[in-house]
Amino acid sequence: MAGSQETFGKKEREKKRLKKKKDKLLRKEERKASGQDSMFVYVDEFGQLTDTPPDPAKKIKVDAESIEIGIPKKEDREEEAPVDRQGKVSFFDTSKGFGFIIDTTSLEKFFVHVSGLLEEIKENDKVTFELEKGLKGMNAVRVKKV
Repeated sequence: MAGSQETFGKKEREKKRLKKKKDKLLRKEERKASGQDSMFVYVDEFGQLTDTPPDPAKKIKVDAESIEIGIPKKEDREEEAPVDRQGKVSFFDTSKGFGFIIDTTSLEKFFVHVSGLLEEIKENDKVTFELEKGLKGMNAVRVKKV
């Protein structure tokens, strides 16, 4: 049985590996000596990165039970009371069954459909209405004349 032969290439690779290891240790010692060994970065209360650790006196205690993960179920949420808004009918087409109402306070324009009317309306009528989310934005519903 022949033993493993140590060739010139194997010797050279081993020398390179040992030299790399030695260089790495030297660099580590130089960093320790110069005080650059601290590779930690902290985030302060303003979200800025800093090399100084945070002040333990400013630490805020957070109750783990108060953290709500996820979206609350619909029945758990409090219902918002619908707000009656005042507005003026800027356009209404009775043949097509839709129109637009301009809110007097915010001057926003809202779509209104004939199915959302409590009374018949026409252009320039002053009305009260509530808002509901529709397919393309907020819609005026439960519209009645003032």
